[in-house]
Amino acid sequence: QVQLVESGGGLVQAGGSLRLSCAASGSLLSSYAMGWFRQAPGKEREFVAAISWSGSRTYYADSVKGRSTISRDNAKNTVYLQMDSLKPEDTAVYYCAVRTNTHSYSSSYAYDYWGQGTQVTVSS
Repeated sequence: QVQLVESGGGLVQAGGSLRLSCAASGSLLSSYAMGWFRQAPGKEREFVAAISWSGSRTYYADSVKGRSTISRDNAKNTVYLQMDSLKPEDTAVYYCAVRTNTHSYSSSYAYDYWGQGTQVTVSS
């Protein structure tokens, strides 16, 4: 059973930065692509970024492209999301997940094994 634990969220002023981490149990995780999603109050969960199993390919939502960087350290079974130039509209609970099928990287249907989420709040 894969377990994911996100951390690194918090309260930050607009223009600031945060680095989210997603630590995964299970040695086979390095074989899977990983994704980050977020959900703001009253809104549906939306795709943020994804990374291939090797880290050679990355994908971003237009809303965060140029401001965020996804990376992974397979030796540590950890995926990161560096977010810079944060905006109040980035406020949400951020979740990481394991991509287990061939649906689009940006579709939540491609993912299983979700973490519990970490809150990111950006003040104006």
